Amino acid sequence: MPYYFTIGLITAVITLILSMVITKLSHRYRLYPKIRERDVHTRPTPRLGGVAMFAGVLVAFAIASQISWFDLVFARPGPIWAILGAAFIIVAIGVADDIWDLDWMTKLAGQILAAGLLAWQGVAIASLPIGGLTVGSSYMSLLITVLAVVLVMNAINFIDGLDGLVAGVAIIANSTFFIYSFLLSLEEGRTERFNLASLISVIIIGACVGFLPLNWHPAKLFMGDAGALLIGLLMATSAIAVTGEIDPVNFARSEFLPAFLPILLPFAILVVPLLDFGLAVFRRLRAGKSPFSADRQHLHHRLLDMGHSRLHAVFIFYAWTTVVSVGCLLFFVIKPYYWAFLFIFLGLVVCAGLTLAPVTRRKAVEAKVQSASGAGATRLAAFDPLDSASEDIDRARVTDDQLATVERATTGAIHLPAKDS
Repeated sequence: MPYYFTIGLITAVITLILSMVITKLSHRYRLYPKIRERDVHTRPTPRLGGVAMFAGVLVAFAIASQISWFDLVFARPGPIWAILGAAFIIVAIGVADDIWDLDWMTKLAGQILAAGLLAWQGVAIASLPIGGLTVGSSYMSLLITVLAVVLVMNAINFIDGLDGLVAGVAIIANSTFFIYSFLLSLEEGRTERFNLASLISVIIIGACVGFLPLNWHPAKLFMGDAGALLIGLLMATSAIAVTGEIDPVNFARSEFLPAFLPILLPFAILVVPLLDFGLAVFRRLRAGKSPFSADRQHLHHRLLDMGHSRLHAVFIFYAWTTVVSVGCLLFFVIKPYYWAFLFIFLGLVVCAGLTLAPVTRRKAVEAKVQSASGAGATRLAAFDPLDSASEDIDRARVTDDQLATVERATTGAIHLPAKDS
């Protein structure tokens, strides 16, 4: 464990230092794009944070290769070079897109090339822990691996729309996956304690921890497509590295659920990005558009439209990710299993309540407005969405201060000031 901590700390320090350097250079040479219509931020911000994260990853792998405890991980150099090569391709494509805004076909081709390089060097899904099921052929393994890697990369990239969102979600998800892979390594006869999946997970955590201080709201630096796609690539690689290493046949019947965690957990830790990705693809295809075309209807946009602040929306994403990923991990560490089910159920109820809180509060205000009488009702009509006078306010979203004003006014606590002419 101390060696993993050391590697994560080194990654974080290198990423933090280079992030600060890139931020200064980007402002000096104006290496940032114009603000797009779908963007949430209101001032030009550099988007080359992925370069700093990639440098941190490179340094971490280089140092880990010199530590004897990781000899087994680096015993086969082919997969390691494939991971770094795929990461370089993704970062290069991401940087080019962040600067010149590439078309979606070029980006997709680069993603397929990177995923194909991984599969070609053996970082591929060869078996699934379902009764010893194996993938039928090398071609099928290549296809499944490429699809899985491209899916995860785009799922992570799609949620990259708020300050600190992707970095925080990745820290939570990969912390859970690291604990799982490390505990799995302690089980006799399954895998080695110092394994590729655990190493990649801790490197992702370190890169995101080092980057987050500059990406926290208000962000001074964005990771851009280079950073988001890099995180997605490494998360997919980590999951592939551990998937298929165990077989439920080797488990007692009472351990049946943990046997499926190599399949379940990667999906659980990515539940929010995958949901956003699936909804976006469905939405765009239904509208006759490319699934990779941009819009402003992602989940984080919808949270903002509901009335959440940017910070609240980010924490809601954190909460959903924590509940689902930790809940799935509990199946591996706690018995009886109903404790895990209870944690997930209660967690989802709390998350749903937090997510719908602005809607609930707005409905209460609307009810007060509609039940008001006299001059107060006329003055408050603009806050009633059923009234035509509310259209402008509805589009701009009622702020917390406005809601508080209405609540106090409807209870007679204060008098609303006269409207400006």
